Amino acid sequence: MMRFSVKAGCALLSILATAPLAAEPTKLVKQGTATQLQVNGKPMLLIAGELGNSSASSAAYMAPHWKRLKDMHLNTVLAPVSWELIEPVEGRFDWSSVDALIRDARAHDLKLVILWFGAWKNSMSTYVPAWVKRDQQRFPRAALPNGQGVEILSAMAPATLDADSRAFAALMAHIKATDDKQNTVVMTQVENEIGMLPVARDYGPLAEQAFRQPVPAELTTYLTQHRDTLVPEMKQLWEGQGAKTAGTWAEIFGPGHEAEEVFTAWYYARFANGLSAAGKAAYPMPMYVNVALNRPGRLPGEYPSGGPLPHLIDVWKAGAPAIDFIAPDIYFPNFVDIVHRYKRPDNPLFIPEANNADHPQVPGNAFYAIGKLDAIGFGPFSIESVDEKPGALGDAYDILDQLAPQILAAQGLGRMSAFRPRALYDETIIYEPVTETIGDYRFTVAFADIQKPVPTPETGNAGGIIIQTGPEEYLVAGQGITVTFRPVGQGPGLAGIESAWEGRFDASGQWNAGRLLNGDQTHQGRHVRLPPGDFQIQKVRLYRYQ
Repeated sequence: MMRFSVKAGCALLSILATAPLAAEPTKLVKQGTATQLQVNGKPMLLIAGELGNSSASSAAYMAPHWKRLKDMHLNTVLAPVSWELIEPVEGRFDWSSVDALIRDARAHDLKLVILWFGAWKNSMSTYVPAWVKRDQQRFPRAALPNGQGVEILSAMAPATLDADSRAFAALMAHIKATDDKQNTVVMTQVENEIGMLPVARDYGPLAEQAFRQPVPAELTTYLTQHRDTLVPEMKQLWEGQGAKTAGTWAEIFGPGHEAEEVFTAWYYARFANGLSAAGKAAYPMPMYVNVALNRPGRLPGEYPSGGPLPHLIDVWKAGAPAIDFIAPDIYFPNFVDIVHRYKRPDNPLFIPEANNADHPQVPGNAFYAIGKLDAIGFGPFSIESVDEKPGALGDAYDILDQLAPQILAAQGLGRMSAFRPRALYDETIIYEPVTETIGDYRFTVAFADIQKPVPTPETGNAGGIIIQTGPEEYLVAGQGITVTFRPVGQGPGLAGIESAWEGRFDASGQWNAGRLLNGDQTHQGRHVRLPPGDFQIQKVRLYRYQ
C-alpha cells in the first residue's frame, strides 16, 4: 500500500495553491454602444504599432527595439508569424521564432496581436512554405482568363484550406500551451489583406465550375434578412438585378465585374471563416481580418478584389461568422470617412495599420478613432522605424497612455468624443469647427489656432479628445485645438471656466496638477486652448451663470 504523509500532502497543497492558473480568456465585451477588448478580466485599450513584415522573424533584429517601443508608451505590438517559418517541413513545427517573440514581448510588459501570414499576405502567397509553393497539383494557383497561374493560391482548393488550418490550429494550440497563464497574445489576425489580383476573380477549373453554380443560400438569405441595413453599394447592386433569391452569380448580381467580385469575396470569406474556426477550436480568442482599401475609380483586380472592402462588408458578414470583426488598413487621407464605414453595431473598430508611423496625421487619427468611435485600438505601420525618434506619435501615445482608464470608463456611454479636421481623398482639408454635446455642455472645437487664425498645413494634423469625468468636469487633451462651450438644457444660459489645470496622470492614475490656467491661457475664461505641437491634458471644471 502506498503511504502518503501529512507533511507531503501539505507540501503538495502548497504547490498547487501557488501554481499559476490559466488566465481568463481574452474576449470582446459590450459597454453601452461600445465593444471593448477584455484581457485578464479587465478592459484594455490597445495603444499599438505594427512591425514591418520581416522584423519579427529575427529576435536579434528586434532586440534593441522592445525597450524603445515600451518607452514610446505602446502597450501592444502587432507582429507577423509566417507559415513558412513555423512549418518548413510538412507536419514538423519549429516554434523558436514564436517563443522568442512571446518571451521578449512579455519581458517588456507588452502584449501581442499575432498576424498570421498563411495562405495570403497582401493578396500574394509568398509566405507559404516551400512544400506548398512547389506542389501546384495539390495546392493550385489562382488563374488568369488565359489559364496562366499567378503567385496566389486558389481559395477554391480544399487541400489549401486544410493545410493552412492545420498549421494555424497548431500555432494557436502552441500559444495556449505557452501563454494561457499570461495572455501575452491578446488577438489574432487571420491572413493579411486578402484579395485577388490582377483580375476580379480566379479562372482556374474549380473557380470556373463554382461560378456557374447557384449562389449559396446562406448569402441570399443574409441579404434578404438584412435588406434594410445593407451597405448602399450592395443594396443597389442586388436590388438593381431584382433582389433575386435564387440563381447564378451573374443572374443575381449582374453580368459584369461586380458579380465576379462578390463571388471572389464569398469564397475568400468562407476560407477565412474555416481558418478562424480551426484556430478558435484550439485556443479561442478574438480574431479579425484586415483589408487593403480600394482607390476610387479602379476596377476589381486593379485593387485586391473580394477583400472585406466597404462595399463588400455584407458578403463577409454572411460568409465569415467566425470572424469577430473587419479591420481597415488606412493609408488614404480620408481617414474620417473610412472609419465611419467600419464602425457598425456588428463591427467594433480596430485600426491595425494607420499609415506609416511617421506620417503627420497619425496622432490626430489615433485620437479620433479612439475618442469618437470607441476603437479597440490603433496601430500605425512600421512602428520600429521611428522608435528612436518617435516625435509627435510618442507625445500622442503618452497622452493616450495616461488617459486609458478614463477612456475605457467612458466608451459607449456618451461621455466622450474626439475631434480632428476632416480630410478628403484628394487631400483637401475641411477646417470648419465641429460642435458636439457632451453631458450638459455643447462644445465647439476649432482647429485654426486662435493666435494664427489662417490655417496652415500643420492645422490639418490637429486633434483632440474631450472626456466627461463629472457633472461639470472634463478632461481636454490633444494639440492644435481651441474649445468653446455653452450650456444645454435647463438652467442659466451662459458658461464659464471655474478652473483649468494642466497636469499629468502618473503610473498609478493619480492626477498631478501643474499650472492653473485661469488667465491669458484661457483668454480670461473664454476658451480652452491646446497650442499646436504641444500635446497636453487640461482638467477643466465649468459652471453656469446668467
